[in-house]
Amino acid sequence: MEITDVRVRRICDEDKMKAIVSITMDGEFAVHDIKLIDGANGLFIAMPSKKLGKGEFRDIAHPLSSTTREKIKTAVFAEYNRVKEILESNPEMELSDVYKEE
Repeated sequence: MEITDVRVRRICDEDKMKAIVSITMDGEFAVHDIKLIDGANGLFIAMPSKKLGKGEFRDIAHPLSSTTREKIKTAVFAEYNRVKEILESNPEMELSDVYKEE
């Protein structure tokens, strides 16, 4: 399984959430609403989840192996850093403009 596309859907400046990302695997399966969060030990990804009640959440989709989790994490971090760098060096650009250029 390969990550064939990563799109930063939103960059957040508030609190600990830094971005919301979508990925495509093998050009055939997409996972939306992956959150990039700045935690106590640095950035990490949180897979899409639903609230069960009493503050509990359950992942809707998640990798079954640490190898796959690492692939997703690496791809998400790389795209987030690429997009963030483009937007910082081009303040007039919007997030949607980044993907129009490609």
